[in-house]
This record gives sequence, structure tokens and C-alpha cells, in this order.
Amino acid sequence: MSKTLTILTPCFNEEANVRDVYLQVRAAVAAAGNYRYEHIFIDNASTDNTLGELKAIAAQDRNVKIIRNTRNFGHVRSPMHALYQAGGDAVIGIVADLQDPPEMILDMIRKWEEGYPVVICVKVTSGESGLMFWIRKQYYRLVKRLSGVETYENYTGFGLYDRKVVEVIKSFDDPYPYFRGMIAEAGFRHFEIPYHQPARKRGITKNNFYSLYDMAMLAITNLSKVPLRLVTFSGFVGALVSVLVSLGYLVYKLIYWHRFSVGVAPLVIGVFFFLSIQMLFMGIIGEYIGTIHTLVQKRPLVVEQERINFEYGMAEPLQGELQYRSQDILHDNDIQPRATS
Repeated sequence: MSKTLTILTPCFNEEANVRDVYLQVRAAVAAAGNYRYEHIFIDNASTDNTLGELKAIAAQDRNVKIIRNTRNFGHVRSPMHALYQAGGDAVIGIVADLQDPPEMILDMIRKWEEGYPVVICVKVTSGESGLMFWIRKQYYRLVKRLSGVETYENYTGFGLYDRKVVEVIKSFDDPYPYFRGMIAEAGFRHFEIPYHQPARKRGITKNNFYSLYDMAMLAITNLSKVPLRLVTFSGFVGALVSVLVSLGYLVYKLIYWHRFSVGVAPLVIGVFFFLSIQMLFMGIIGEYIGTIHTLVQKRPLVVEQERINFEYGMAEPLQGELQYRSQDILHDNDIQPRATS
């Protein structure tokens, strides 16, 4: 019996891209050979015609399954809910803006068939602005340094995950999950495939400063206790410095009693300095408390409004149904992939 694949695509206001994603994914699966598949789109209550486009596709192809959320549950919870619904022997995540090239499905499947339970795609170049790419790169390096487990630089979650990996991820039972951290925490043998991330061609990104900040803090609070330890260490160092400065002032005043005027400037500066440090550290502690608060609430990842085509199984393999030129699936970069255990 042929193996099965699940392709996951979260989307929000991507009416210009979803049909293109569907066609490219279908072509890539057909080129991969003897695989049955399902393509799950989870729509985060789009306000444009994304759902209409998806329904038109699903009416023609029962392999396409749709989950419609009651509201926008964010870019963290919605994709994870879709992962929990996946029924394939392997699961592949593809974003709707086509910045995850669907043709890389072929490379991921080959490495999965070689025995790698996790195949991750690592972007080494990007079509986005150079400054933004550099900032992201520094962020990944910071998380790697702070983390207590091995993390993967420039890895956005784009990859293939074997069924046993998916089951381990589901066992985490996290109501606000950091997927990339879960993959790192699980520690499965993996293979890294480098790629160039193309720029978005249609539509605009749905990420803003708040969503990027939220993801950044989620990564740090999930993977590291270093910021909390830094608060304790800095408090100790600050107290020690304060005592030493106080003693220095006292000795200097005793020696030069009539010539040295202490004044209030050092006192005011010191008060404001330590108040700002306290505010910073309270913010760090608050991020961890917020994470705990989310965990103990145990709310569902999303609330579904409707499902489409989930009553159908996966169709027969697509091999031979579509013509797919081999030159269309070659990568532009010459960087060699590497295996990591």
C-alpha cells in the first residue's frame, strides 16, 4: 500500500495565492511518485475571498480539506491545530505566500525515505530586505545561545515530519506552542536542506511588530531560563556595586570633608538608573508569568466554524496524472545539504 502525505497550509487573506499553492503542491506530489496525499488548508477567518477560492478548489478535488476558524487565532495556534488533524505518514508545512517553495517537497520526501524522521529547510539567502534578514539571523543566533537545547538557525518551521514525530509533538499538549522549539526539544535525527527564500509576489505580509515580538519572546521563554538567571545575577551585581560606591563616597567625604560636596545629582541618576533596570527585569519576569498563565488556562488552540472534505479519505496516487517538467523543480543554489544527528 502506498504511503500517505499531509500538506498543511495556514492562510489568512491569501486569495491571490491559495490556488497557486494548491497547483504547485499537487504537481510536486505527482512528481514524487506513488504517494496518496491530503492538502489541509486552515483559514484564520479571512476577510477577503480566500475561503471562496478554497471552496472552489475543494469542490473539484477531495484531497483538499478545509478548516475554517471562527476568528483569527493567530499564526501560532492555527497551524498547530491543523497539524493535529493530519493523517499522513509524513506531514509537510507550506505557507500560503509561496515563500516556502513547494518544489522542495521532492527533496524532503527523498530524505524521509532514506530514514530521516525530520527534514528541515534552512534559508541561507532571502528575497526580503537585507536588513530584515540580518536582524532575523541575529535573533536565531541569540536564541541558540540562550537555549538549553540545540536549535536550528534560519529555520522557520518549513520541513517534513514523520508520523512518530507528530505524535511526540501532540503529546506536549501545549495551548500556545512554539513549534520550532518542540522540534528542537524532541531531538530527532534530522537532515537540513538549504534554500533561497523568494520574496512574496502577491499580497502583503500579515506579520507586524507585535506578532514578531510575540514569536521572539515565545521562543526565549519556552527554551531558556537564562533571562531569569540574568535578573538574579544582575540584582546581586547591582547591590554589590551600590555598596562599593557608597563606601567610596563615604571614604572620600571623610578625607575631604570640607572640599567634597556630595550633592543630589549622583543620587537622582542612581535612582532613575536602578528604576529602569527594575522595570526591564519586571518585564522579563512578566513574560514568563504570562507564559505560565497561558499554560494553566488550557484553552483550545482554535474553535472551528466548519470543515470541508474531511469525510473523504485520500485518493489514489497522482503519479502519471500530471506532467511536471524536471527542470521546473531544480534549485538555483549549489549549496549541498547536510545531515545532522
